[in-house]
Amino acid sequence: MSPDHILTLSCPDRPGIVAAVSGLLAERGCNILESQQYGDPATGRFFMRVQFSTEGTTGDALRAALADLAPGFDLDWRLDDATARTRVLIMVSKAGHCLNDLLYRQRSGLLDIDIVAVASNHPDLRPLTQSYGIDYHHLPIGPGGKGAQETEVLALVEHYDVELVVLARYMQVLSDDLCGRLPGRIINIHHSFLPSFKGARPYHQAHARGVKLIGATAHYVTAALDEGPIIEQEVARVDHTHGPGDLMAVGRDMECLALARAVRWHGEHRVLLNGDKTVVFR
Repeated sequence: MSPDHILTLSCPDRPGIVAAVSGLLAERGCNILESQQYGDPATGRFFMRVQFSTEGTTGDALRAALADLAPGFDLDWRLDDATARTRVLIMVSKAGHCLNDLLYRQRSGLLDIDIVAVASNHPDLRPLTQSYGIDYHHLPIGPGGKGAQETEVLALVEHYDVELVVLARYMQVLSDDLCGRLPGRIINIHHSFLPSFKGARPYHQAHARGVKLIGATAHYVTAALDEGPIIEQEVARVDHTHGPGDLMAVGRDMECLALARAVRWHGEHRVLLNGDKTVVFR
């Protein structure tokens, strides 16, 4: 039996939450197939993710029941169709390793999402994208500035009914306005040196300082540059024999791994926001 719905929620931690939620589902003939929960002692909030199959009820009936339950526990909840694939817009610049990895994982069935379009401020990756049969949109930053280009990005989000925007080495800083319009719906990937080696040529800076660990961080985008809630990180050990080019090669692999995991977990509704952090039910 496969799940057809996923319930995620958070609320102030108190006794009886699990009993109330599981009881609500049982009363409506639902069969719980996976349940995970976590109470954060630092924030005093409780988080829960439940996968279940519905037998004698509908999604609309469940939403109505959850809406009735929510005030008593101050629930922040959402109910998703487990069979629906997340619709993704990927944004890139010139580096294609993360884009290529995501496209391959989707085609091979390793990533259960729908990449509906790719947008870029450069034309370079059009052939790669179109080889997968996916629309490519060249959105240069012209005389109208970044605001005009981001208006086009939002038009794509609406046109393709995009649920998640993935910055797969997109080398532009998003405006506060765009971040505010898509809260919790933009994932970025960058090297894990931050804040140690900001700016240009971070791997050259790291090589000059003799780093021993490098990696990548996938996080949600907020108005605070590169400081959004972290979803996943990947690291690799290096040594004095690694030149800047070697570090970049290792870093590219780390970026692909961390980003693919973050996108998959988001698409499976496994990531819940916890202030400046995340709870990830793996």
